[in-house]
Amino acid sequence: MSKNIYPTDLFIGGTWRDGSRPDRIAVMNPSDGSVIDTVANASAADAIAAVDAAAGAARAWSATPARQRSEILRKCFELMIRDAEPLARLISLENGKALKDARGEVAYAAEFFRWFAEEAVRVNGDLSVAPSGANRILVQYQPIGVSLLITPWNFPAAMATRKIAPALAAGCTCVLKPATETPLTAYAVARILSEAGVPDGVVNVLTSSTTSEVVNAMLDDPRVRKLSFTGSTEVGRILLRKAADQVIHCSMELGGNAPFVVFDDADMDKAVEGAMVAKMRNGGEACTAANRLYVQQGIAEEFARRLAERMGAMKVGPGPEADTDCGPLVNAAAVYKVAELVDDAVARGAKVLCGGTRGQGEGHFFLPTVLLDVSAEASLARDEIFGPVAPIYVFDTEEQAIELANDTEYGLVAYVYTRDLARGLRVCERLEAGMVALNRGLVSDPAAPFGGVKQSGLGREGAHHGMLEFMEAKYIAAEW
Repeated sequence: MSKNIYPTDLFIGGTWRDGSRPDRIAVMNPSDGSVIDTVANASAADAIAAVDAAAGAARAWSATPARQRSEILRKCFELMIRDAEPLARLISLENGKALKDARGEVAYAAEFFRWFAEEAVRVNGDLSVAPSGANRILVQYQPIGVSLLITPWNFPAAMATRKIAPALAAGCTCVLKPATETPLTAYAVARILSEAGVPDGVVNVLTSSTTSEVVNAMLDDPRVRKLSFTGSTEVGRILLRKAADQVIHCSMELGGNAPFVVFDDADMDKAVEGAMVAKMRNGGEACTAANRLYVQQGIAEEFARRLAERMGAMKVGPGPEADTDCGPLVNAAAVYKVAELVDDAVARGAKVLCGGTRGQGEGHFFLPTVLLDVSAEASLARDEIFGPVAPIYVFDTEEQAIELANDTEYGLVAYVYTRDLARGLRVCERLEAGMVALNRGLVSDPAAPFGGVKQSGLGREGAHHGMLEFMEAKYIAAEW
């Protein structure tokens, strides 16, 4: 991988600079454990410098005509498509995901720039007459202000663009703090933004080995008015408590425990194919991944057999290799967690139909795994797996399926397969999830509101809703 596509220093105020900390952060290749490169290590002082830059650019950017912001975002889309292949290879290298998955992520990430380029010019206010007739009610939408964006390692390009694009479309400036496991992609995106004409200071990017220190410093700064976070529910709760000190507006896309419900009248071919997509996108390291597969009694064994055939045939190997279907997990800790969950399920009576063990080689591999007859008491029935493991549970009735699917603190996404449209819509309405895919294995779309209920988060990303998360409604009482 040529270094030409990505810088390795902090991006603050339109310039690349080293971090205040003398040490640098090593970026590891999960396919073999080697060091890809090192990136700058920011201190709290660097974080405040990034806020300074964002605050300094805020007035001019918010006053920039919407059409001009739109054209810049459109240019970001075009440049990302231009650089799609090297970006995909970079993602695969530092994240470990299969190259075909990485290519899909780049296309998805670029779409957020195109979608919000179109939305930037569609911020409409409201005008009405007060019921009393005393005055007019004029409502306009204004940028919320300096925004702190915190993204995870599993989709390093898409999670960044899903936050940056609506922030810029709304007229906000921002500071992006990407995960230290995958910072190179974030810096490559920053270079694209700069080339597209985003003014200095509008987007700032920094990496740090002391995440809590730099994040707390920014959340303590009264100029920061928005926090958008994607990550675990545990960390989200900590950030919400911290953000309360300054009453910062928060959007939280947190953990998931997605049910995948297959009724006995489902199209078996489509259900198995949908399960492959919902479970194995990014090797299962996705908050939208099918975590609990509930299959009706009459077809459970056939479904499990066919899914095991598909997953067992997947080629496991280094992410950047062209024929890899399933790359490594992000690090050794992830492998240990998945292995522990599988061992616990097997100890409680689950049958291993394929996989069930760590992969060979120096990388962080775990074989694609299908488990049947999984106990509801198994840890993986409650915990987010974040790996290539498909546990199958059997149910009898529609009511039972709904109860099982809703028996979790999470509520991000759910999947339903049935040929009966009335049943499908009825079940979708009763599932406690912010998103439901009916006879589809993929739910994400830049034009749709992405987000969960219960412990899966607050707010929405994507669609027009995603831009409104970065805006405040101002009411003006007027007479004429």
